[in-house]
Amino acid sequence: MTYLLWVAAFGTAVVYFLWFRDVRIFRRTGLPGYRKAAYRGVLYAALALLGLGIALSPAWEALGIGVVLLALILQGREGKERIWTSETTAQRFFGSARRMKDKPPGRDQ
Repeated sequence: MTYLLWVAAFGTAVVYFLWFRDVRIFRRTGLPGYRKAAYRGVLYAALALLGLGIALSPAWEALGIGVVLLALILQGREGKERIWTSETTAQRFFGSARRMKDKPPGRDQ
């Protein structure tokens, strides 16, 4: 077991974190872009888990890391609405978004 397995495991954890963040933002805002990202996040998380499984084999670690990286790239390419304007970095990191009912009238996003 080399350090590449740890890299694949961390990448898989990041894919899951981003997926759960998209789900949380969709549940709070109801925006269709985050709904699509949350649904596709299931596929990307499964792809990352497959990559981690491939990386468990010492002969295929590099391929496993490539599959995890592919899942990260695909997840980052999802088009989503802009929801943050003046929030702190920590609020953005954890996906803190205002609920639809809390938004002032007249603002779409």
